[in-house]
Amino acid sequence: MDYCLGHGDGTAAMLSGHPDVDIDGDGELDGVRLDLDGDGVFDDALADFDGDGVADHASFDLDDGTAIFTDDGSGTWAMTPAGPGAPLRWFGLDGVEHTASGAIDFDADGKPDRLLDVDRDGLADRALRSGPDGGVDTGYVDTDGDGRWDLKFVDADGDGASDDASPV
Repeated sequence: MDYCLGHGDGTAAMLSGHPDVDIDGDGELDGVRLDLDGDGVFDDALADFDGDGVADHASFDLDDGTAIFTDDGSGTWAMTPAGPGAPLRWFGLDGVEHTASGAIDFDADGKPDRLLDVDRDGLADRALRSGPDGGVDTGYVDTDGDGRWDLKFVDADGDGASDDASPV
């Protein structure tokens, strides 16, 4: 798995590591243990859950109350859920408010989807819908922070890039 870390002086380095810790609890090693928060303890980790070879999850303090951040592919890291003990909330496409409890099925199709809280206010700003091949085929964005979805992005050809955008 590849990952990029900054040095604090404006420079960064690309690194590679082999998984040595199980972050998601499925019994398989999926994360590289590091000291990301600089506390001198190797109790943080980066993981690649979407299988593209690049870190997309960062976990801090694995031994006591893990905080998990995700990168939706745009290079923006968001905390999910928003704060320790606070379940992520979101509005469905029908306008009904939901609160996370376990796997999130944003569109009620029976497949788990990803929600991100980029501004860490406890309300999802981005929704990534799982497509038939397991990748993301549709994304929704709340552009003004009111909790309602404003834009819909579609990846029709499965190449990981949006092919169409429209208002919701």
